[in-house]
Amino acid sequence: MTSEEEAPVGLAAAEPLAAGEADTEGSESIGTVILAGAANLAIAIAKLVAGLFSGSAAMLSEAVHSLADTITEVFLYVALVRGRQPADEEHPFGYGKESFVWAFIAALFTFVGGAGFSIYHGITSIVADEKSGEFLWSYLVLAISFVAEGTSFLRAQRQVAGESRRWGVTRSRFLRLTPDTTVKAVYFEDSAALIGLILAGLGLGLTQMTGDEVWDGISSIAIGVLLFLVAAILAHSNASLLVGRSVPRRMHQLIQEDLNSIPIVVAVPTLLTMQLGPGDILVAAKVDFDDDVSGGEIEEASDEAERRLRTRYPGIRYVFLDPTRGKAGSNHLNGGVE
Repeated sequence: MTSEEEAPVGLAAAEPLAAGEADTEGSESIGTVILAGAANLAIAIAKLVAGLFSGSAAMLSEAVHSLADTITEVFLYVALVRGRQPADEEHPFGYGKESFVWAFIAALFTFVGGAGFSIYHGITSIVADEKSGEFLWSYLVLAISFVAEGTSFLRAQRQVAGESRRWGVTRSRFLRLTPDTTVKAVYFEDSAALIGLILAGLGLGLTQMTGDEVWDGISSIAIGVLLFLVAAILAHSNASLLVGRSVPRRMHQLIQEDLNSIPIVVAVPTLLTMQLGPGDILVAAKVDFDDDVSGGEIEEASDEAERRLRTRYPGIRYVFLDPTRGKAGSNHLNGGVE
């Protein structure tokens, strides 16, 4: 596989993107979020009813889990809409980072609303030794929920698989490096939801077989721990993007190579990049030009460099080049996130 085929996901393509392709990606993410939100709301209501009828701590935890996921999808939808606002005088680099803010809030809500309640309710149910009632309703709701959550997960899975193939990377690398926080959140939350349903089913089954309510409480606590892990992963990713994460290292190197390919460029001693939003990148570089060329030639070369970068990587929105003294071969090679 060539370096171009391994271009970083969600940030640049090995080949120029067609016009309007970014809008298509955004629409696909919105559809993924809306489907996930609708499925979670319906499931939350069904789980709540089943939990109240059966008295199962795990079912009530799952109901809160689905409710938390529903509210999370609302935050993610707001992130998509707010992040796509055009730049203005007050925010000259656009509102892309606002999508990271709302995605971070969504991760915190999953932690507080989902994980906190599930762990607390699991502990209290063990201490109180509350008896579960009818199990049939719980099993039925779990089965229906698994189908609904599976449908939402498959859509997110298709989007992740398509994007990873498009950028020529593995799914795990795509999920780790993509700045598209919405599809990443839906993928992880739906994965956690399916695992949570299995945990709830195991807790109910063991409680029914042994007559010991402690298994139901343990299941609820396990669901809470699962939600905590998902929230921690998403919060860490969004915090990194909020602080100002650079592009992946491979893309950093390809940008540096593109700049060095300009005939009058001697070296690129400093190359800085920042992810401004899910689809916007800033590039700033100190460039050592040939000392014998005129100012007009430097201006022309700078324009050519920007054209090359923005054609090859449509995600690059801003390019700032600072002519500076350097040394031939002294290039900033190991920047970017690995």
